[in-house]
Amino acid sequence: MPEHGPDHRAGGVAVTTPGNGDSGDTLPTARRWAVDRLRALPGSIGYLLIGGATGAAATLATVGLLLVAATSLIGVGIPAVPEFLRLIRPLTGFERRRAGKRLGVPVRAEYQPMTGGLRQRLTSAFQDPANARDIAWLCVHGVPGMVVALFAIGLPWGLLNQLAIPAYWQIVPPGTIQSFGFVVDSWPLAWLSALIAIPLAALVLQIPVVARWQALLARTLLGAPRAELAVRVAELTATRAAALDAHGAELRRIERDLHDGAQARIAAVIMQLGLADQLRHRDPGAADELVRKAQDTAEAALTELRDVVRGIYPPVLADRGLTSAVSALAARSPIPCTLDIEGDGPRHPAAVEAAAYFVIAEALTNATKHSGAQQLRVDLGGTAELLTVQVHDDGVGSAIETEGGGLAGIRRRAEALDGRMLLSSPPGGPTVVRVELPCRS
Repeated sequence: MPEHGPDHRAGGVAVTTPGNGDSGDTLPTARRWAVDRLRALPGSIGYLLIGGATGAAATLATVGLLLVAATSLIGVGIPAVPEFLRLIRPLTGFERRRAGKRLGVPVRAEYQPMTGGLRQRLTSAFQDPANARDIAWLCVHGVPGMVVALFAIGLPWGLLNQLAIPAYWQIVPPGTIQSFGFVVDSWPLAWLSALIAIPLAALVLQIPVVARWQALLARTLLGAPRAELAVRVAELTATRAAALDAHGAELRRIERDLHDGAQARIAAVIMQLGLADQLRHRDPGAADELVRKAQDTAEAALTELRDVVRGIYPPVLADRGLTSAVSALAARSPIPCTLDIEGDGPRHPAAVEAAAYFVIAEALTNATKHSGAQQLRVDLGGTAELLTVQVHDDGVGSAIETEGGGLAGIRRRAEALDGRMLLSSPPGGPTVVRVELPCRS
């Protein structure tokens, strides 16, 4: 894990934060950005290559559409219009599934049924906006999809070739290696070819961005706005219901803790003080002993009240902020825990900070109970608009989300604030729980 400036120690927890004005401050962020892009590169190249295949299919479909349109001018192709629109739906449906998986949000369409006689089917075909979106996607994605696929495979190959030129230029026939307009026939030109790999590498790292753009284009052209709105309303309804259930369960827990703990102890204090008052004159020694017991019981009740308050909203969170509160959490972890903070940043809304705090607390508890990890790491970062929390453990992996479990509780907390939780836990580990919380006030 790259370091972020000086290593501060708080409660036995390694806390790394970027310094201010240090030229190396941007290095960890840039390195993390490059590593993230490299990890996403194979999947992005594969996505764009499949996009090239769908682009070729879209081009053929566009040619077929033009033939149908041309023959329709003389009346021959008119009956083929509804059938042709049906034929392209598997292709556009495949692209919706690809884009939805890439973006993490389903892309849905709503087609009007093309049934009845020819006139009725033609009316449905021309009036259905989903058919118009399909045709628009065919035209926009066809040739560009194939071109982008060529670049997606050509750029990485060109990068590797430029880097390898200094290793093989002497063992090939002279004059056979051409590099961006010049023939490599000397060491200076060979090293110049290797330097050209730098801008090529920058372009290669943009391939994941292009893949996302292609998915966004498919969602924009092929997605039904009303269907997405309906899905969004359903998601918000579900998360609101889950948040209300979680809130009700939390209120019942607080009531139970107060009733079974602090309330019972306070009642005991009242009884002990009452007995001490009755024995004050007859047996002062016994009265003093009851007063001491009442004091001990009151102190225990106060401790339990503090625990209940801490479970509602930790005072350190309000007084010193999320970083200090999470540092205290990590310091109490039985497993050594490193806290990695991306800058100090602004304070976030109280509800967001509280959710982040309890997410980290639950994730650390889960890791302690089930992971068998030797090391934990908590990454805290994001921007003023989005707070990100990531808890990493080097345990056995294979974590699964079960109803009523800790991971399900983390997801409910995130979704209640319109955020999301991402879980990665392959067999053998590591397990990474990432939570993104929007900070719109």
